Parts: sequence; C-alpha cells; structure tokens
Amino acid sequence: MRRTEWAITGLALLSAAPAWASSCGWQPAWVSAQMVPGGDNRLVSGAMTDASLRQTVRVSAGGPRIRIRISNAFGTKPLIVRSASIARPVRPGAAAVQTASLVPIRFGGRAGMAVPPGSDWLSDPVEMPVAAFDDLSVTLHVAGEPGEQTSHPGSRATSWLAKGDATRDPAMAVAAPTEHWFNLSGVEVEACGRTGAVVVLGDSITDGRGSTTNGNDRWPDLLARRLAADRRTRGMAVLNQGIGGNRVLADGLGPSALARLDRDVLALAGVTDLIVFEGVNDIGTLSRTERPIQADADALFDALTGAYAQIAARARARGLRVHGATITPFGASDYYHATPLIEGLRTRVNAWIRTPGHFDGVIDLDRVVADPARLDRLAAAFDTGDGLHPNPAGFARMAAAVPIGSLKGAVAGGAARP
Repeated sequence: MRRTEWAITGLALLSAAPAWASSCGWQPAWVSAQMVPGGDNRLVSGAMTDASLRQTVRVSAGGPRIRIRISNAFGTKPLIVRSASIARPVRPGAAAVQTASLVPIRFGGRAGMAVPPGSDWLSDPVEMPVAAFDDLSVTLHVAGEPGEQTSHPGSRATSWLAKGDATRDPAMAVAAPTEHWFNLSGVEVEACGRTGAVVVLGDSITDGRGSTTNGNDRWPDLLARRLAADRRTRGMAVLNQGIGGNRVLADGLGPSALARLDRDVLALAGVTDLIVFEGVNDIGTLSRTERPIQADADALFDALTGAYAQIAARARARGLRVHGATITPFGASDYYHATPLIEGLRTRVNAWIRTPGHFDGVIDLDRVVADPARLDRLAAAFDTGDGLHPNPAGFARMAAAVPIGSLKGAVAGGAARP
C-alpha cells in the first residue's frame, strides 16, 4: 500500500473511532473531606511515629489503573511517607488483605516522599484494574506526625494502626483499630469515555451518621448503586464530601462549605454535578443560642441563601450543574430546638431552595423523609432515634429521591455507555 493510501486509511480509522476513545484521563472514584480532628478523634501523641496506617475504602467507579491522593492539608510540617502499598482486603473492616493482590505504591519512582504542609500529593499510577464498588486497602508507613493531624473522623470504616513498616505485611496481625481515616483523601481511576461524577457537599447526614460501620450504606453510597444500575449514568462516580457538624457559613467541625468548596469540589477532575445538602447545622446552631429573635432568623436566612447563591455561581463557572437539596426536619431532636421561629426559618430556606432558578435542579429530601402527620419531624421509620439523623432506610429513601435524568452526567435517551 502506498504512503498516501496509508494516510487516507489512517484518517478514515480516526474519523470512525468513537469520540470517547481519545478522552482517557484520571477521575476520582473515592474521596473524603479533610479537617483537623479533635478530642477522641485524634491519634494519641506519638502514635504516628514509625507507624503504618491501613485504611479501607470503596470506589464507585472503575478503571484499569489507579492512583491515590495523600493530604497534608492541615499539617504544619512535612508528612514523611516512607513507603506505601495497596491491596484488596479479605473483607471490609478487616486488617488482613489478599496476599496476591498486594502491590507497592511509588511516588516519582521512589518508595516514599514528603508532602509539604498544606498540600496534597498524587502517587504514581498502579496497574490494578478495579471495578465500581471494589474495596481497596491502602497502607501508609509514615515517619511521624506532621505537626497537626489531617483526618476524616467520620469514616464509618475501620482502619488499622501498627508500629513499623507493615506495607508488605498481608496479615497486619498486631494492629489497633481506629474508626477514622488519616491523610488519605482520594483514589482516582484512569477512565476512557468517562461519564462524570456527582459530588455531594454535606454535613453528618451525608457523611453517614446513622449508617452501618463498614456497611457502606450512607445515602451517597446508595445513590452510587442507583447510578450504576441505570443505563444513563452507568460508570458515573458519586463522591462523598460530607463532614459531620459542618456548616455553610462558619468553620467549626471542619472548614465551612464555602471555605472548602475549591479543594473539595472545584479542584476535582471530571465532576459534572454538585449536590448541595447543608444548612441544618447553621440553623440548628441558631436554635441553641440564647433567645433568638426574628431579626436573627432573618439575618441568617439572608446569609445562608446568599452563600448558596455563591456556591452555585462558582460551581456553574466551572461547568457544573448544581442541585439544591432541601433541609430535612429535626423537630424531635433534643440537641437542636425546632421552635416555631427555627422551624419557620427552615421552611423559608427550603422554599428558597425549591424556587426555580436558584439551583439548576432540586432534590426534595425534606419531603421524602418527613412524617406526613408532623412535617417538622422525621418519620419514625427513617429516624435513628435522635430526631435529626436518618437511618439506612431513610438513606435509601433519600437516594431514591434524586432525579437521575436531571444530572448533567446522564446520557440523554438512556444510550449504553462505552
């Protein structure tokens, strides 16, 4: 065949190739929002000195290669990682991993590296094919505490801590459990024809308060199952950026939603949709102040809805479709006080969220978990018992309330994804 014929044939093949064939790239398949842990959520002093942390996560999207993201976002000194590995656990919550699956993780070709204070660090790619809902155990051998700890306290998953280098130890028999994640902020997969991701920016209800430890039955987990079962959204990741106690406007348990929006949402590759489900702690905190008055509620309404508008504007500028989720009821809570003033504020905020144009879509979580006879309360069947946090049955209702067709990442007409 002459050279010109080869060129024409090559051009024909390229033009016939599907559009997604050249769109390979890295996409988060699991994330966790980072913060400074407090109280019992902290590792005791010296625990990170020459220690190994084995942490298990479940990815919501698959690919032929993976890489991990290590965070030292709140450290005041470098986080020295001496070595790292990844493997498949024998079961969720177990320290032991499958021996044949254990492979080292490298950083720029080296066994370890130093993550500067305030920074994240990506590993080299690891040749490990994973599918959606695979469990992965990442083991980090660290030199010591980087001045301040960076963590995700509400892991609802068991991690393991042992002295020395356990990165090549499949059993990790001498290890202590801890119900938190430390310094591990993401797992990314290499995907071709990637279909996007949904980030849920939320508080303890999104973080999974009320879910089963190692059960992966938070409402974003169940939403991921729905998307995987639907032809329109198959392959789409769901990324949980919830922090227990988080607020929209003020730092407290973790940076505020406004403060962490860039790192936890806008900096992530491949994201198509954002669900904003925060505000209950802003309103609840007002309920705990001494004698709040209508002027206080009015001021919080203006500030909170203004912040929602800011989040929507910043996310839309990055091409994301932004979905507002209504604030669920807490009328039976002993911690927050749903007085007529406070319940009126929640109702006003929800009316604002439902108003067309404020968000690109609305997910009415309030209505699907409320008691039909007492709209200010969670239905008993969906209540953990504290009047504030839904249980797994409530989480299932919430996941089912997301209109899949409204997601930007959904394929019109339900066409099969590559």
